[in-house]
Parts: sequence; structure tokens; C-alpha cells
Amino acid sequence: MLPKNRKPTHPGEMLLEEFLKPLNLTQQSFAKHMGWTYAKVNEIVNGKRGVSPEVALSLADAFSNTPQFWMNLQSQHDLWVALQEHKEKKKVS
Repeated sequence: MLPKNRKPTHPGEMLLEEFLKPLNLTQQSFAKHMGWTYAKVNEIVNGKRGVSPEVALSLADAFSNTPQFWMNLQSQHDLWVALQEHKEKKKVS
């Protein structure tokens, strides 16, 4: 269920606050571990890049959770953003 009074947490914020910081991992060291560029990790963390299915699979491997966890975060975020701009259409009769 989408929150009504706030934007859902972006997966990048979750990555930083719940995974990287508690493990004392820098974005740079995590990028190196994953074989990604620093820019890719930084863009995800800063909400400028979404989590694709491929990234979700890699994050799930790295943190022993599921790709669905990461994709659900992304989906909730994307849907909330779309709803902010959505103009309701007339019902088909």
C-alpha cells in the first residue's frame, strides 16, 4: 500500500541507510565490490537512477535478500511519483 502523506522510500536511500552504513561500506568500496562504477552506485543512492531487475538481482545476491525486495521498493516509488502527475480520465461507459 502506498503511503498517502509522504513519498515512499527510494531503494537508493534504503541501500545507503540500511545496508551500506551499518556495514561501514563506502559507496566507492561497494562499487568496487560489485564491479560497478562509483557513478552508478552514487546515482542509485541519490535517487537519480532506479533499480532495474538486473541491479535488483545483484543487490539481492550481495545482501542475501530477494530481488523482489528491491523491485517492490522501486515499484512503490515509481507509482507514487506517477500518481502525483496523473490526471484521472473519464470512465468508459
